[in-house]
Amino acid sequence: MTLEEVVGTNSTEQKMETVSQAVEELLVAAQRQDCLTVGVYESAKLMNVDPDSVVLCLLATDEEDKDDIALQIHFTLLQAFCCDNDINIVRVSGVRRLSQLLGEDTEDSNAKEPRDLHCILVTNPPVQPLQCQALQHVSSFCEQSRCSNQWVPCLELRDG
Repeated sequence: MTLEEVVGTNSTEQKMETVSQAVEELLVAAQRQDCLTVGVYESAKLMNVDPDSVVLCLLATDEEDKDDIALQIHFTLLQAFCCDNDINIVRVSGVRRLSQLLGEDTEDSNAKEPRDLHCILVTNPPVQPLQCQALQHVSSFCEQSRCSNQWVPCLELRDG
C-alpha cells in the first residue's frame, strides 16, 4: 500500500465518521422538533402525501436483516421514490445505535412494542424550518456521493 493510499484511507474513514456523527446529531435535533417519521409503512404514507417535506431518508439494517426479502423490496421501492423526488437517502448499519439515539433503549420500552427503525424520515416543515448544521453536512455528503455515482451512500453507526 502506498503512502497516498494510506492517507486517503484515513481521510475517508475520518469523513465517514464525521458524517455518521452529523447523522446522529440530525436525528436527535429532528426528534426534539418533532420532525421524524419512523417506520417503513409510516414513511411510505408520508412520502405519498407530502414528499416535498422530506429532506432525508435513512434506511437502516443490520447483518440479520440482509436475508429479509420483504424488507429489501421495501427498501428498493423507497430508494426509487427518493431518487424520483430528489430526496437525500442514506443506508446505515446500526439499528441498535438508532434505538439508543431515539430513546428506544429504555427500561419502559419493554412494556410497549418496539418501533420499526428500518426507515426514518427527517422532514422540514415549511412553517418553522429545521435549522441544523448537521442537516447541511449530511445533505452535502449526499450530494458529493451522487456526483461520484454513489446514489445511496452507506454509513455505519457505532454504539455509543
